[in-house]
Amino acid sequence: MRKILILTAAAAALLVGACNTIAGAGKDVSGAGHAVTDTANDAKPH
Repeated sequence: MRKILILTAAAAALLVGACNTIAGAGKDVSGAGHAVTDTANDAKPH
C-alpha cells in the first residue's frame, strides 16, 4: 500500500512538471508567431 502511495505521488509530481513544460513551450511558440506577424506587417508596403 505504501509503495502505491509513493508511486502515485511521484506520478502526480511528474504530470504537474509536464504541464508547466507544455505551457512554457506554448508561450514560446506564441511569441515566435507574434514575431513573424510583426515582421510581415513591417515588410508590407503601406
